[in-house]
Amino acid sequence: MTQEPLDEIVRQRIRGLRIARGWTLDTLAARCYLSASTLSRIETGHRRIALDQLVPIAQALGTTLDQLVEPEGDDDVVIRPEPEASAGMTMWLLSRERDRRGVTIAKMRITPERAFDEPRVHPGYEWFTVLSGTVRLVLGERVILVREGQAAEFSTMTPHRVEAHEGPVELLTIFDHDGERAHLPGHRQA
Repeated sequence: MTQEPLDEIVRQRIRGLRIARGWTLDTLAARCYLSASTLSRIETGHRRIALDQLVPIAQALGTTLDQLVEPEGDDDVVIRPEPEASAGMTMWLLSRERDRRGVTIAKMRITPERAFDEPRVHPGYEWFTVLSGTVRLVLGERVILVREGQAAEFSTMTPHRVEAHEGPVELLTIFDHDGERAHLPGHRQA
């Protein structure tokens, strides 16, 4: 990305963050020790942005310099998942590994042919919503059918297993770090 489009993005971010906070130019100026006219010229492109101005502006807006000047592109937005398949299950990771939120988001397709281990137990919680089909959720001694359009959230300290009920099922699931290690291929502990 060339300097001019990046400058324009930075200007839009400064203005957008200021407006989102409900601040006038005078309010931001008082917080970053620049004049309102300087900020106005920065936002409108009538003044080049200097690094020594960006640092106090970023601090005043409650962001980092890195976030303010981060170039745009689709690599931070579009995830192109590669399916991981095993007997009776296909998984597509929909979040980046080591996601900053501490969770992993995946789409799963489970068929009745999936081979099952013993129910798993680990710290944390799991959540899923059924996109199609019906899930047979085994929680300890309970069996709960979760149908298309429904969601389930449960403590993973209860022995649990997620199965396809009477045909294939597709679901969107969120694992915390412990769930990722317990359930995702290549992340299991010995």
